[in-house]
Amino acid sequence: MRVIMLTWEFPPRVVGQLAYYVNALAAGLVKKNVDVFVVTYHNSWVGYHQGADGIKACRVSDKVRPQVNVLTWILSLNQEAERAASDVYYSAGHNINLLDVHDWHFVAAAVTLKKAFGVPFVLTVDSIEYHRSENMGGPLNVSIRNIESLGIAEAAKIIVKSEWMKQELKRYYNAPEDKLRIVLPYQEAWTDKILEIYEKR
Repeated sequence: MRVIMLTWEFPPRVVGQLAYYVNALAAGLVKKNVDVFVVTYHNSWVGYHQGADGIKACRVSDKVRPQVNVLTWILSLNQEAERAASDVYYSAGHNINLLDVHDWHFVAAAVTLKKAFGVPFVLTVDSIEYHRSENMGGPLNVSIRNIESLGIAEAAKIIVKSEWMKQELKRYYNAPEDKLRIVLPYQEAWTDKILEIYEKR
């Protein structure tokens, strides 16, 4: 199996816990003979790199500067992520089984790649805009919520890390029960459970 992971943070760029989670997941999957490519952001260290753990990473930077806000920044960055993921797709002889998208940041790229290449994607949700911001009526917040909603609609499966988050996605986004899967990270055999979700996407 070949999987492309799309994440806005990945070591050495660490903003929060997501970077460590994606790194642990990718390394665990490599040990299970999954060919893992991580497409991520870094503002200065760009290009392809393979670590000692077997993870292949492609780091892209935003070509448009300065940006007005986080939304214009991430949508501009999505074009670079699409380009990098497309390069991986073609270099792998069109043999990519799945995309795993972490949070809303690269949903736009995932939907484009799904439509262009017929590659399904799994959406892994750590947080949602309803929890991150108090100004739910602002144009920026509405736009981000709509991107999250698009990801939930287009994803083959949605991975969450708690029953609480599962219920929140159902409450705020009407996420279908049959799409939602709970996997507690760092628990026994957690990467096996995610691999099973990948295989049944």
